[in-house]
Amino acid sequence: MKELAKNYNPKETEDKIYALWEKAEAFKPVIDNPSADGQKPFVVVIPPPNVTGSLHMGHALNNTIQDILIRRSRMRGVPTLWIPGTDHAGIATQNVVEKKLAKEGTSRHELGREEFTKEIWTWVDQYGNTIINQLKSMGCSCDWSRQRFTMDEGYAEAVKATFIRYYEKGWIYRGERVVNWCTRCQTSLSDIEVEYKEEKGKLYWIKYGPFTLATTRPETKLGDTAVAVHPDDKRYKDMVGKTYTIKGVNGDFDVIVIADRYVDPNFGTGAVKVTPAHDFSDYEASLRHNVPMKQIIDKYGKMMDNCGKYAGMKTAEAREAIVEDMQKMGLIDHIDEDYIHNVGTCYRCGKIIEPQPSKQWFVKMDELAKPAIEAVKSGAIKFTPERWSKVYLDWMENLRDWCISRQIWWGHQIPAWEKGDEIYVGDNPPEGFTRSEDVLDTWFSSALWPFATLGWPSKTEDLKHFYPTSVLSTARDILYLWVARMIFSGYEFTGEKPFSEVYIHPTVFNKEGKRMSKSLGTGVDPLLLIDQYGADAMRFGLSYINTGVQDLKFDEEAIKAGGKFANKLWNISRFLTWKLENENPKSEIKITNETPEPKSEADKIILTKLNEVISLVDKDLDEFKFGQAAHELYDFVWHDLADVYIEESKKELNLPVLQHIITSSIKLLHPIMPFVTEEIWQNLYENKIVDEKLLIKAKWPNAKSV
Repeated sequence: MKELAKNYNPKETEDKIYALWEKAEAFKPVIDNPSADGQKPFVVVIPPPNVTGSLHMGHALNNTIQDILIRRSRMRGVPTLWIPGTDHAGIATQNVVEKKLAKEGTSRHELGREEFTKEIWTWVDQYGNTIINQLKSMGCSCDWSRQRFTMDEGYAEAVKATFIRYYEKGWIYRGERVVNWCTRCQTSLSDIEVEYKEEKGKLYWIKYGPFTLATTRPETKLGDTAVAVHPDDKRYKDMVGKTYTIKGVNGDFDVIVIADRYVDPNFGTGAVKVTPAHDFSDYEASLRHNVPMKQIIDKYGKMMDNCGKYAGMKTAEAREAIVEDMQKMGLIDHIDEDYIHNVGTCYRCGKIIEPQPSKQWFVKMDELAKPAIEAVKSGAIKFTPERWSKVYLDWMENLRDWCISRQIWWGHQIPAWEKGDEIYVGDNPPEGFTRSEDVLDTWFSSALWPFATLGWPSKTEDLKHFYPTSVLSTARDILYLWVARMIFSGYEFTGEKPFSEVYIHPTVFNKEGKRMSKSLGTGVDPLLLIDQYGADAMRFGLSYINTGVQDLKFDEEAIKAGGKFANKLWNISRFLTWKLENENPKSEIKITNETPEPKSEADKIILTKLNEVISLVDKDLDEFKFGQAAHELYDFVWHDLADVYIEESKKELNLPVLQHIITSSIKLLHPIMPFVTEEIWQNLYENKIVDEKLLIKAKWPNAKSV
């Protein structure tokens, strides 16, 4: 009988085992009869990592979670599909390649759009699968034959079909509105692509005709066209509707006083300056009250020619100059130093956003949002933890139209052509029309992920068999960017929900509770953990500490414990093979899935506890309680099995029960620790201790009474 080595060595095991699974095509579902026994397929779509990405702890946690669900479903005999792929990540990828070109002494503008796009495709071909290979090193059992990319040919057809359908329904329009503008990336952003960061600044109290107003941006006074007050504020009741002449650094100007409920009467003096071209709330108020708009900041974040002597200055520079001049004119009442306020920044490059008017493409959200709201209210789509349902609904019920155009070159170019004021959308444009230079927001294409990955808009067999999908596991920070958009897209284009359950996994922070960042030195590299402790150790450790909190503090001690646990399991299995060889060398080993007959009180206790742990683990995984499942398995294997039952076995051996307990434990642990369990299983199979060739396809244990 082949004996296991004294200690488990993941470096000698993991590549070999993964190759074994791939050779056996173990990750592919059988679709001949996916609804056998009335059972629907279990399908998960991977949140597609950016093609620029590399594995981080959030990926490690989320993909461990998904693989646990996938592997258990597969072992239950359910047709199971995990769809992998990557996102083209428009702004992020363009930035990476632009930096590369800058080092080479050139730029995208020097290359031109066509050549620049070729440069990006070359980069994608060279580096685009980096994170996919890293996911494989984790043991992720995705069906790689179905791997998709949001810029591949079939997916591009889905994106084009989506745009055309929205346009034909009148839900896509082009117009000039105030948008979030990144002066670094030179593109518009949607509201939820803006990250707000606390910043220490100043609050300037300025004398403003009959008012004293508080503002963090006195330079925008050059674009003011109104003053707003709350309609119930009695202090200003008699001033509403009147026009006042205000003294300014560029001369006198007129403003009208409007009453609007967006004003907080408790901020400052309860009266606020209105700059419609450079503030979203002011812009919306200006539309409600027919207030004119005056743009004073350009797309590079500089003051425009209509700003007099401040023209050409960056906004921060202009602020200092204007405040200095206002002080000379006696227009500054006082200044609050160290004022903490939130500043909008680009989610990709981190530069400050400048709201400003721009001609963009928008999607109307009123009708699109309705079925997506009803799906969550009715329980057709459930969130875990449940509190995220309210967060989702609060946002969905207060949607603004979605700005979908981006002024970059990498992405899905908008299928629209223009000739003067005429617009043509679709294929085969008329002569004389010029194609829009803009590309679509990256999230416009990823919103189609659950069904476009399955071949939509074509009526493919995959779409027929595997849509809707089952569970989505994702991070809270893309609840609006991605999850909500997949839900309304699914209903609009397939008439069905894209998934039934959404699990919002914890955000992984470092041990001190700080957000992980490689650039700030607060990150932890999962690949280093895998190299040091093995993939199973990392997977088990992350599962073990995932106990229902939403802010998960990473602790490497859990990974170390996972490594020790893998070795413990290994030694338990060595004990089984040793007993079979030495206690019963000539007897035939009876292989059965049935519960063996207990002969002692110890047998009854361990069999009862096994059944309890099977039931608990199934319940926990159904409820996404991954930490509880890991704790229960750890306690059972280490304490009930190793510390108690195996010690009892040294006195009185019931080999069939020992074999049953150990093989059942290995099955239960396989979804969390796939490599070590499969390596053990291969040894058991080779020694004819089990009759199922691959653990990944073995039958999941059922709880039975003893």
